[in-house]
Amino acid sequence: MVTEPELEVLISKRKIAAAVRRLAAEIQVDYRDKYPLIVGILKGSFVFVSDLVRCLDIPLQVDFIRLSSYGSCTESAGKVTVINDLPVHIQGRHVLVVEDIIDTGLTTSFLCDYLRQQGPASVKLCSLIDKPSRRIVPVKIDYLGFTVPNLFIVGYGIDYDEKYRNLPDICIIKEEGKC
Repeated sequence: MVTEPELEVLISKRKIAAAVRRLAAEIQVDYRDKYPLIVGILKGSFVFVSDLVRCLDIPLQVDFIRLSSYGSCTESAGKVTVINDLPVHIQGRHVLVVEDIIDTGLTTSFLCDYLRQQGPASVKLCSLIDKPSRRIVPVKIDYLGFTVPNLFIVGYGIDYDEKYRNLPDICIIKEEGKC
């Protein structure tokens, strides 16, 4: 019998909703005349992207890219691969990358460099969660929801081994699984 790890709420759904509204207000001011392409990083950002774009009252386009660096462990594998690329051309577009969490910076840095090579007008980054104590590669976050300590978290789209994405709060896994 597999025992589930103990979870503790770190950021409540109420605080998440307030942060999403705040971020949307900031983004809306900066992109009001730019018709941005919102690029969500699958799978983790899909809940955040969904809530964020519903708070934006500007013309925009949404698409997703799927990258991998984790597998089923709680530590990054360190090598980023593109699993599903963007189906749209971004040359000359204003691109806003939306990420669920930035910790080592490897995935986000890889993606922003990858997108810049395609000639967009601009690339900016929005992240719900930042975990700077784990940073290996510097990353400039233009719009940030929360900074958290070095804890393994799940919920609101963030998973552990494809579980817990559906939690409405962001929770700490108190007992990490073994790889």
